[in-house]
Amino acid sequence: MSAHRSSDTKPLSQSVAECIDDYFRSLNGHRPSELYTTVLDQIEPPLLRATLRYCDNNQSRAAEVLGLNRATLRKKLRQHKIGPRTLSGSGLDARLDR
Repeated sequence: MSAHRSSDTKPLSQSVAECIDDYFRSLNGHRPSELYTTVLDQIEPPLLRATLRYCDNNQSRAAEVLGLNRATLRKKLRQHKIGPRTLSGSGLDARLDR
C-alpha cells in the first residue's frame, strides 16, 4: 500500500536522510553511540501519536495502518509512555482502548 502525497512534497526517506546528516554534522567529529536505538527512540513515539490521532485514537485501526498486531501496538504505547493525556493535547480524556 502506498501513501498518496502531493508532487511538491519530498519523500519521507529524504527528510529522514537530511535529519541523520544534520545529526552527524552536529557531532563535530565525535562518534555516535547506539545510533539505531537512538533513531528508533526518536521516530517511534511521534509516529505512534500521529497515527493514533489520524485513527481517532482507535488502537485497532492504528495497528492496522501501522501494520502491527494490536498487542504489539499496546506494548509500544506502554514502552513510550503514550496514553490518552499525551495524545489529546487539549486535556480531554481520549479513550485508547476502542
